Amino acid sequence: MSENEKAMKPEDLTRLFVERANAGDAAGVAALYEEEAVLAYPPGSVTVGRGAIRALWEKVLADAPHFEPEQPLPTLVRGDIALTSTPPKDGTGARAQVVRRQADNSWLRAIDQPEFRPPTS
Repeated sequence: MSENEKAMKPEDLTRLFVERANAGDAAGVAALYEEEAVLAYPPGSVTVGRGAIRALWEKVLADAPHFEPEQPLPTLVRGDIALTSTPPKDGTGARAQVVRRQADNSWLRAIDQPEFRPPTS
């Protein structure tokens, strides 16, 4: 796992994601996920496991996209599990993650739904 800064509170994960993604650091982004994490991306697909998540972000970050920080919504915490979310800056949909406290008290993403879109009729 990367020697990057660890998320010591659930809200840190969003900030660290933006920093690492904008730096083109796919390994650093993948390090924000548990070993068997589930990522609902690309849309309509599911990516499972840190290795697969890293490979996905290597492809995405190869085009050097820029990510803007998003203000997190209030985090819901129960014991070692938390729900984090942010409203996208474009005002559409939502983002949500289930995160889990690790043995060293840091937090990692276990389930990540980066794009919720309103249903179309």
